[in-house]
Amino acid sequence: MQTQNLKSRPRKLARFSYDCGNLLPHGRDHRKKALATRICEAIIALIIVGDCSFEALLAQTNSLTTSSDTRNIATGTIIPSQGYADQPYIVKTDDGAWLCAITTGIGHEGSNGQHVVTIRSTDRGTTWHAPVDIEPADGPEASYVVLLKTSFGRIYAFYNHNTDGVREVKREDQGSYKRVDSLGNYVFKYSDDHGLSWSRERYNIPVREFDCDRNNIYQGKLRFFWNVGRPLKVGESVLMTLHKVGAMGDGFFAQSEGAFLHSKNILNERDPRKVAFDTLPDGNMGLRTPIGGGRISEEQSTAILSDGSIFCVYRTIDGWPACAYSSDEGHTWTEPAYLTYDLIGRRVKHPRAANFIWNCSNGRFLYWFHNHGGVFVRKMWDNKADVQENTGPASSPYDDRNPAWLMAGREIDTPEGKRIEWTQPEIVLYDDDPYIRISYPDLIEDEGNYYLTETQKNIARIHRIQPSLVDGLFHQWDRKTVSKDGLILEISDGSSTVPMPPLVEFNKRDTNRLDYGTKELRNGFSIDLWLTFDSLRPGQILFDNCTDQGAGIRLTTGERGKLKFAMNDGRQEASWSSDSETLRIGQPQHVVITIDGGPKIITYVINGILCDGGDERQFGWGRYSPTLRTPHGRKTLTLDKAIRRLRIYNRPLTTGEAIGNFRTGE
Repeated sequence: MQTQNLKSRPRKLARFSYDCGNLLPHGRDHRKKALATRICEAIIALIIVGDCSFEALLAQTNSLTTSSDTRNIATGTIIPSQGYADQPYIVKTDDGAWLCAITTGIGHEGSNGQHVVTIRSTDRGTTWHAPVDIEPADGPEASYVVLLKTSFGRIYAFYNHNTDGVREVKREDQGSYKRVDSLGNYVFKYSDDHGLSWSRERYNIPVREFDCDRNNIYQGKLRFFWNVGRPLKVGESVLMTLHKVGAMGDGFFAQSEGAFLHSKNILNERDPRKVAFDTLPDGNMGLRTPIGGGRISEEQSTAILSDGSIFCVYRTIDGWPACAYSSDEGHTWTEPAYLTYDLIGRRVKHPRAANFIWNCSNGRFLYWFHNHGGVFVRKMWDNKADVQENTGPASSPYDDRNPAWLMAGREIDTPEGKRIEWTQPEIVLYDDDPYIRISYPDLIEDEGNYYLTETQKNIARIHRIQPSLVDGLFHQWDRKTVSKDGLILEISDGSSTVPMPPLVEFNKRDTNRLDYGTKELRNGFSIDLWLTFDSLRPGQILFDNCTDQGAGIRLTTGERGKLKFAMNDGRQEASWSSDSETLRIGQPQHVVITIDGGPKIITYVINGILCDGGDERQFGWGRYSPTLRTPHGRKTLTLDKAIRRLRIYNRPLTTGEAIGNFRTGE
């Protein structure tokens, strides 16, 4: 074949890539399947545009061949797509299959040919059948599909449809966009055979006009909207989210707010023409940010509480997600507020990215977010020039969706009714490339296991979450035990010097590789301390085993009550500081410093609270170089008198384990 002929058939080649992922002789090993698919994609890139070198291919696949950390997204099972892959959401059909809906296409997000498909799996995502078009690639843009299963087994698919073939939209600043996937009609089709086929007829959903619609640049004659939130069953009714857009401009969506479509009869009505919808909330305005917030309130995600009330959380550009409660199925809502860990606690940090909540079968909740943000995200939006000047390449509120974090929620009683309080978070998924953005997840429970889907816009995957991670979140509130697994040193006798046990290797030379390159081991460690400070004067060395050449580990006090941990392998050094003003003088203080060798992240848990950067930093956690080798220092560790107890673990503790150690007391 000649290159120009291959260029004329990109759709077939895209199909070839995921067919290879399913058909190459790798059995049921999902890691090999993912590797096979990635190799095929790289080969196609080489053939079509020559933009992928074999060196890049080796670098891309190395994490797959060396990773034993199932939080690494490369270890997940690939969900087939045609290149672009978005919102891989799953329902369990009545014939026992998993049906995944996905927005896909051969280009980038918003390109011509973007359409919606479903794919079935009968082995929990290990293998997938051929995709079935809900809408074809050669029709109008169809995007952002979500699924709903009724009481009688019918499955509805809801999505945007550019029915009128609009080819350009005006921005509020007099410019225009060629991207046309967030407008048109909100429509549905249905399947009565578990997703094997879809209705030929497409049904429009009437959506009531809001002020943001009639005040847009087209005075409402053309409306902008999309949806990423899954439908929520509320008794015999269904509440669906819809993100209305009042203006296109900076950041693509320049103004947005949350609306809802409420149907009382969709779960039981068999005639699709008789399914009725009301647009909520009452009035002419959707859910917006709290007073003083920005113009962005979008990607609403909902959950139902045991008293029938509804919780809704959504993204903003303010650096914190907003939330509200409804006790009347979405007609009215509490005044929006920024999400907090408890009713009077600190705010949860989050950028302009999907943050989703799910009901779990045990009556609790899981929540996906990215655990950074604060005022710094809003500054990126308001002062783009300043951000670029201060940080080099311009930062964006859309960035840093890697790693992904999970929190668990539980109901509490208040005078206003049921509310949700949250645990401290854990890292659930990451990619080795920090520029990769992991988002638009779905949660599936099946036979006691929890699975997450996710996408980085090019490859969608499914992951079985380690049971210990989920169990640890659900039991974090009552955990009160000292972790013993991996404990290699425990000192509580006031010694000034102790033997330093060897730390685990971060990486080593791989003698099985032809080039003898790096073997990534993804190991880490944790240091657990009880301290009592006479002073928080900067410059105190709390522990140290560094050699004259600097190799080893060291903990010192810094400005404004911070701690600074540093590790050095004799070639390079990595360090990260705790949040300021979290330590107290004259009282026992508990600190856990964790070096997580999977995502290469350093965290602090101080007195049972994971540092999040506070008002001083966008991030409370810091990255270290993947090329850092083990920080071997002197064989003795010097301790300051402030240290009352020291534990060293040859593995990274979870946030929950660190909290359990704290709750046992000094």
